[in-house]
Amino acid sequence: MSRSKSVEHFSFHRRDAENRRGFAEFFSARPLRPLRLCGGIIALFSILFLLLAFLPIAESHQQTRYEDSRISMACAYSIVVYGEDESKLANAVNAAFDEVDRIDRLMSHYKPESPLSQLNRQAASEAVKVEPELFDFISECLRYSRESDGAFDVTVGPLLKTWGFFRGEGRMPKASELAEARSKVGWRHVILDGKEKTIRFDHAGVELDLGGIAKGYAVDKAVAVLRQQGVQRALVSACGSTIYGLGAPPGEDGWEVKLRDPLSSQKTAMSVRLKDRALSVSGSYEKFFDLGGKRYSHIFDPRTGWPVQGVLSVAVLTDTGTAGDALDNVFYVLGVEKSQSVSTRFKPVEVFFFLPGGVKKAAAGWKQVRLQK
Repeated sequence: MSRSKSVEHFSFHRRDAENRRGFAEFFSARPLRPLRLCGGIIALFSILFLLLAFLPIAESHQQTRYEDSRISMACAYSIVVYGEDESKLANAVNAAFDEVDRIDRLMSHYKPESPLSQLNRQAASEAVKVEPELFDFISECLRYSRESDGAFDVTVGPLLKTWGFFRGEGRMPKASELAEARSKVGWRHVILDGKEKTIRFDHAGVELDLGGIAKGYAVDKAVAVLRQQGVQRALVSACGSTIYGLGAPPGEDGWEVKLRDPLSSQKTAMSVRLKDRALSVSGSYEKFFDLGGKRYSHIFDPRTGWPVQGVLSVAVLTDTGTAGDALDNVFYVLGVEKSQSVSTRFKPVEVFFFLPGGVKKAAAGWKQVRLQK
C-alpha cells in the first residue's frame, strides 16, 4: 500500500467596518432629549441591543487542505479534501478509501475469493444467487449494453485473455483463438432473475469483467462516504482515468483537471473544471502493442472482437463516475458519427474525441471533436 499526505491552510476574513460606521452616523444624527430620560435610555439600549445582535461579527474560517492516496483495484486512488478540522478530514478520507477496498473485494475479476469470481465459476452450470448490490450493478451494466447496441459489454474478458491483455502487454491471436473467444462474448449470454436475484450464463466460458466500469462506481461510492462525513469540497481520482469533483476548492469555481495529450504523456491536451461532475477518459496509450505499423489497444469492439482503430482517446464529462466510466468506452467504440445518435439515450453528457491526423501542425498529430447532448 502506498500513501502520500499533505496539508495546506487558507484563511478567510469578513470585515464589518462600514456597517459599524453606518450605525455611528445613525445615532449621532439623533441626539437624546432630556424629556422622558429614563424611558429614552431604556429605548436606546433596546435599539442598540437589537442592532448589535444582527451586526455581522468579524469571523475567521480556516480551510485545511488534506491529501492522501492508496493502492486499490490495481491502481492508485487519490483524494484531496478541504475543511476546518484536519483530523476529521483524515478520518473521512480513510473511510472513503475503505469503501473503495470494499468494492474491490466485491467486484474484483482477479481475486479468486471475490463474489464476482465465484459467480464466473458457477453461473454457466447453475443460477447463482447474488447479493443485491452486485446484482443491481450488473443489471446497470447490461442496461448500458442494451442502450449502446452492444458497444459496452462486461463479457469481454475472453477477448482480453485471447489478445494477451489480461495481466499482459498484448499479442496477435490466431483466427481460431479469436473465433473461440467471440463465441463466449455477448451481454445477452447473461440471464438475470430480478425476483430471485440470481444470475446465470447460457454458454460455457462466459465471464464478467467489470474493470471497464467498476472504478467509476468506486469513485461514486467514495464521494458518497465523504458527503456522509460532512466533506463539501473534494477531488477523488481513480488512476487519473475517472475523476469526480465535489464542490470546488476555496476561492475557485471548480477543480482544474488537465487531460494528457493522447500522443505524449509530457504534454497537456486541454483543461476542464469539475464541480459536482465527473470526468472519465479512455485512451489507446493505456495498454497496447504495435504490429505492422498499427496500434492494437485493450479497448475492443465487443461485437467484432477486434481492438478499435481510428481513435486515440475519448474524454467524457457527466454527472457520475459510473456513467462516465461506461460511456467513455461506448463513445470510443462507436466513434464520432454513431455516437451522435446514441448519446441521446443517456443523461446529459459532453464528449471530447481525440482523433489521429491533426489539420494544423499545432495539433501535434491529432485533432479534437466535441460532442454535447
